[in-house]
Amino acid sequence: MYSREQILQIFKDKEVLLSGHFRLTSGRHAAYYMQCARLLQYPDVAGPLCEQMASNFADQGVTVVVGPAIGAIPLSYEVARALGVKSIFAERENGVMTLRRGFEVSAQDRVLVVEDVITTGGSVKEVIDLMRAQGATVVGVGVLVDRSNGKIDFGVPLSSLLSLEIESFAPEDCPLCAEGKIPVVKPGSRS
Repeated sequence: MYSREQILQIFKDKEVLLSGHFRLTSGRHAAYYMQCARLLQYPDVAGPLCEQMASNFADQGVTVVVGPAIGAIPLSYEVARALGVKSIFAERENGVMTLRRGFEVSAQDRVLVVEDVITTGGSVKEVIDLMRAQGATVVGVGVLVDRSNGKIDFGVPLSSLLSLEIESFAPEDCPLCAEGKIPVVKPGSRS
């Protein structure tokens, strides 16, 4: 089992935890950004972290692991592999989270929802609602990084490998903008 300090060091070594001046998906600005896709370049590191995530739910009778596309697809696969269960992913179709590609869950399924990073938890909440609409029981949420520092309540147990609060600002209140020394960049998967 990795300690919080070891996970934080891995994230720094693999350039997952970035420092600079970032425009987040929400439009807010921050001095730090978590780019978990960089971690997933390294199966030798990501695999054991996913096994640690899986171990937190080993006694929950999980039958399916699901994550929102695209960032959580490899996480879902690795966590499901560690648990010896099925892996699927949900994706947006016309702006609505849905199961496609023949993926199904049933009332007999006990589902673990996984995600790379949560800030507001919006995508995870949509996946939870989707699973429940299919009749499945959601047993928990596993994430690599909880940027809310435990402030989000999904109504099921939440387990994160790293929990921290990254302060963000409205652009007009951003101290980095006021300094004017570091240009703002928009990382991530959504422009």
